[in-house]
Amino acid sequence: MKFIGLVGCGYWGKNIIREFYNLNALHSICDINETLLNSYQDKYPDLNRITSWKTLLNTPEITAICVSLPASLHYKFCKDALLANKDVYVEKPIALSIDHAKELVKIAKSKNRILMVGHLLQYHPCITKIYEMIKGNKIGKIRYVTSNRLNLGKIRQEENVLWSFAPHDISVILKLMNDQLPSSVICHGQDFVSKNIHDITTTLMEFPNNTYAQIYVNWLNPFKEQKLTVVGTDGMIIFEDSSQNKLTYFGKYMEWNNEIPEAKKSMGININYDTTSPLELECQHFIKCCNDRIQPLTDGDEGLRVLTVLDAAQNSLNNQNMKVQLSNSNYFIHPTSFIDQGAIIGDNTKIWHFSHVMKSKIGNDCNIGQNVFIGDAVILGNNVKVQNNVSIYSGVICEDDVFFGPSCVLTNDLNPRCKYPKNKKYVKTIIKKGASIGANATILCGITLGENCFIGAGAVVVKDVLPNSVMVGNPAKEISKMDETGKINIF
Repeated sequence: MKFIGLVGCGYWGKNIIREFYNLNALHSICDINETLLNSYQDKYPDLNRITSWKTLLNTPEITAICVSLPASLHYKFCKDALLANKDVYVEKPIALSIDHAKELVKIAKSKNRILMVGHLLQYHPCITKIYEMIKGNKIGKIRYVTSNRLNLGKIRQEENVLWSFAPHDISVILKLMNDQLPSSVICHGQDFVSKNIHDITTTLMEFPNNTYAQIYVNWLNPFKEQKLTVVGTDGMIIFEDSSQNKLTYFGKYMEWNNEIPEAKKSMGININYDTTSPLELECQHFIKCCNDRIQPLTDGDEGLRVLTVLDAAQNSLNNQNMKVQLSNSNYFIHPTSFIDQGAIIGDNTKIWHFSHVMKSKIGNDCNIGQNVFIGDAVILGNNVKVQNNVSIYSGVICEDDVFFGPSCVLTNDLNPRCKYPKNKKYVKTIIKKGASIGANATILCGITLGENCFIGAGAVVVKDVLPNSVMVGNPAKEISKMDETGKINIF
């Protein structure tokens, strides 16, 4: 049954047209370029050729749309198709913004439509075989993955090599990591041909449990190379698409001799695989998903995960190769901030510009302002607000709903001496629920700030504060009481 309409008949569209036509599923093709459309007449005489996108959408026999347009148009055309109750197969990436991708996923789910992203490498028989071998424990636990994708061209002006080449490799690596996002991303690159359009990038991804991945892409290389190496604790697999023997397995590659590790080299074993083209398998998969109403291997959620990593890598490029932290948690971290490995950050928390969070615990719904330092082992409860230029040092334990005013300081050492460090044996400070600390206030360590207390601007607090007390001055003294809502009772 012919039920697919394709929009975008150019560079890659011609290949998808061929596959869907051979599978007897292509009903119509659409492009604003009539000359390009007419060039398909001799090869595919029975295909409908349409110049109007609206006409394609309104054709009742067409129940699925393939979008093979420049990435900047993916969001609009996918949204139009989904809202018209069509299943959608879109070339990578799913969109250029995370918000747009989330919207497409939401629409597809609400209308019970198939949304599939063309991450072609996922459908390569060699990659399928790698998944099978890893599932069969042929290489043990994955330690690191490297991927090289090099070629001379196609050199683009509308997107850089990261967005053009790397989505396929990111997609496969995330699948190898059981659909888990990396905890951090760093990306380096160079723009030789056109300013701010990178021709070469290297992306480093760190995953939980000490697993790493590297993706090197380059469209200024004199020869084509596509190579994926997966190294586990008990073996390695190499996929080299440009080689005659594409898939090679290496068993135990290291052994211990008197507690000294020694490399154990071998020739490797060539692995057999299906020779069907990846694009044909990808198109077959879309047809099956539409007919059987099953979720695609590279569905909208998978496309969103890949876009999340791409966006983090681009943020790293834009900010002098800074490490960008990611997590499956629902929180925001500005690209200019540093979050140390091991930090725990709650849902809906926001961490803004130039802040540094060490191995500490931050609750849900917190707002951490600009240029904030949070030291090791600090605990912040839920709904804590930390204003700009605040330092919260190790030893501070803070309950829910606490307010830290701009530039306030919390100490953790009663008698600091540079020559005689405390070796991380710091004095604790407890801040109870609902307390507010004013701008430029200083809190000496070893004390407790009671529930709903209010520390005035510039105050220096040197002893415990009772609940609901209003404290001002140096040293701070109680001048009144304040209830939870901020109402003051003068003595």
